[in-house]
Amino acid sequence: MRHLKSVELIMANKETAIKHSIILFTFLLIFWGCYRLIFQLPDTVEELVIKPIVWLLPVVYFIRRERLGADSVGITTKNMFQAIYMALALGSLFAIEGILVNYLKYGELHFNANLGTSNIITSLGISFATAISEEIVFRGFLFSRMWQGLNNEWQANVVVSLGWVLIHVPITIFVLKLAAPAAISYLFLTFIFGLGSSFLYAKTKNISSSIFLHVLWEWPIILFR
Repeated sequence: MRHLKSVELIMANKETAIKHSIILFTFLLIFWGCYRLIFQLPDTVEELVIKPIVWLLPVVYFIRRERLGADSVGITTKNMFQAIYMALALGSLFAIEGILVNYLKYGELHFNANLGTSNIITSLGISFATAISEEIVFRGFLFSRMWQGLNNEWQANVVVSLGWVLIHVPITIFVLKLAAPAAISYLFLTFIFGLGSSFLYAKTKNISSSIFLHVLWEWPIILFR
């Protein structure tokens, strides 16, 4: 009888994990897609104010519902060194790719290509703010819950990475306004990053790895577009 109750509890936890993941992702896809369609505020407002409210408050709500702590989304000091050096190792590949694409696009190393009116420090700060919000949601919450629910790391990785691509479709269409070939390339790179970010998180259980990787991935994208 105790074994049966234990199995039922595990199954209930798995169902809850998947349910919460689906609810959060659906909310973000609809709300953030509509936001991208209707509004286009300065990056400092979007990434430092609006995104943390829209993306992170639901995570806090679900964590409280699950009676878990911040470490359940990878906010921890454990494996910090491993998280940083693995992110730098994998992120260096994205950085090299960005430099090559930048050179091919401009015929020279033109690093101010898409900074706009912001200086490099401001742009880097915005990149970290974006990475914190998005990685806590996608790797810290969605991936970890889908992994728990599906009981398969790579299935969860692929599912969440596809969701990562979908959440970037609105910005591809409404903000970047990329033509079809460029949009496909951008979304493919987005998918590859999603796989790599979830892989790092699975190995380190520390969201810092995904955050640092995100910044190293985002800068080649900034240079590319």
